[in-house]
Amino acid sequence: MRQATLSSGRLQFVSSTASTNADLLASVRGALRVPEGEWLIADRQTAGRGRQGRHWQDGCGNFMGSTVIRLAPGDPAPASLALVAGLALYEAVHTLLPRPVQLELKWPNDLMVDGAKLAGILLERAGDCVVAGFGVNLAHAPAVAGRETAALTRYGPAPNRDLFAATLADSVAEELARWRTYGVEPVIRRWQTAAHPVGTRLTVLPPGESQLAGEFAGLAEDGSLRLALTSGETRLIRAGDVMLNRES
Repeated sequence: MRQATLSSGRLQFVSSTASTNADLLASVRGALRVPEGEWLIADRQTAGRGRQGRHWQDGCGNFMGSTVIRLAPGDPAPASLALVAGLALYEAVHTLLPRPVQLELKWPNDLMVDGAKLAGILLERAGDCVVAGFGVNLAHAPAVAGRETAALTRYGPAPNRDLFAATLADSVAEELARWRTYGVEPVIRRWQTAAHPVGTRLTVLPPGESQLAGEFAGLAEDGSLRLALTSGETRLIRAGDVMLNRES
């Protein structure tokens, strides 16, 4: 293991692990206090996970890492951290891409480039801690059934993984500071600006329900997705799989 120290926290790099999220969750549940801003970054994951227990296949040269966020009294609602993490990832990636490239956030946890999945986020809570895991296709685009994927190498040389790790760590720290200072409202406003436009056709599969089709109608005050159905009803979606109609 090697380490690097930033003003925003500490980065720990390992050659291989099962899952950086699982490792940090085990640490925060243990006897030692893991500080906010602690990052664990792996060259390779053997049991990486996405949302709803999906396996996330890694690729050498990609970014696979997780960090600890400690909840404190007075913090905004923890559910809004998914939006915070998405904004941090968007800001870390968009300067690496040439123009014009369509970089968009997709609710609840994906970053898309030209309609293909570039990155995903997994947030898991343990007590007063949230572990946020990021998987970013810097060099290779793993196969995901039913989804188009892309890597940054589609647009140029692969970014240096360690430099990207430092950039993302600083971006997460900056977005957390804004979240704590200004609250959720500006986070929602900025997230919507970085997302696919209002009116985008979506297909949504909420847990335990039938598939819904409608249009993106923005986010609610709590960060839920507002889905405008063809019936004229607007549904609030707090969990589920979301597909852009242009995704294959």
